[in-house]
Amino acid sequence: MFGRGKRGTSPHSRIDGLIGRGVKVCGDVSFSGGLRIDGEVVGNITAADGGSSILVLSEHGRVEGSVSVAHAILNGEVAGPLTVSESLELQAGAKVTGNVEYKSLEVRQGAVVSGALRFLGE
Repeated sequence: MFGRGKRGTSPHSRIDGLIGRGVKVCGDVSFSGGLRIDGEVVGNITAADGGSSILVLSEHGRVEGSVSVAHAILNGEVAGPLTVSESLELQAGAKVTGNVEYKSLEVRQGAVVSGALRFLGE
């Protein structure tokens, strides 16, 4: 998925940071580029670089706090409000407890959202 095919330099192919499985971060996280979370974050997650940021939350990942990014691919759990200014992909294992704001949304069978969905139109 990452770094293969024609996507080479797109925002979806660049992961600059990793919070590994078994790691728990208590506090806010700000990042540029791409961030993959396989562990747990208790705090808010904010992308510093606007339209080119991407958050990937694996099936083992969990976030307790607000999330604000441009692109997100979620297969883990988010407990808090989620704002995605561009594209949001909720994979089969995604569980979001909180309101979701998005511009583009893809939801796979099995994903769960407990909260309101709000389209961020033009």
